[in-house]
Amino acid sequence: MNKLEVAFSLFDGYNMRCPQHISWQGKDYPLEYFYALKLYEWVKKLSPAAAESLLLASRCQHIGRWEIARNTYPEGRVGYLKWRSDLAKYHAKIAEGFLREAGYDQEMIDSVREIVLKQKIKHNPAVQTMENALCLVFLEFQYDELISRHTDEKLIGILRKTWAKMSSEGQEAALGLAYSNRGKELIKMALAG
Repeated sequence: MNKLEVAFSLFDGYNMRCPQHISWQGKDYPLEYFYALKLYEWVKKLSPAAAESLLLASRCQHIGRWEIARNTYPEGRVGYLKWRSDLAKYHAKIAEGFLREAGYDQEMIDSVREIVLKQKIKHNPAVQTMENALCLVFLEFQYDELISRHTDEKLIGILRKTWAKMSSEGQEAALGLAYSNRGKELIKMALAG
């Protein structure tokens, strides 16, 4: 195996330990492993000639996410943002160890870390591609499930924030996704405001 394959194997092996599962097209997957595969697929669709650092980051973006529970942080936006920040650093730390084990040098590790931490988003196209892919995975696999759990007002706010994170390329891809009828209505409402 080459270094990329070794790193993918290490990332995937770790994410397969996720205790939550998802069923997709008749097959059961550990949740974070499934999302890592889908994130990687979106990165490849959005950027067919993606740099190795972006491919690596796509497979480890949320590695071990289940190990830091949201309910261990205060409720509300401040608690949520602190949780997300701590998670990103945690993902980057785990990824760094596996990248070293796979034989990558510090320059590649730093490049992957920058993407995982979403640094320099306006100056690094790889970080924007990752943000687009993350938003698309959310919209494709998680959005419709949120509809039953939140008010329209909350969902419209979430959709507007999601839309603002994406570039025009990401937004165009998002408009091509299949949504429930209610999901489509809420997107229209969010974009109209």
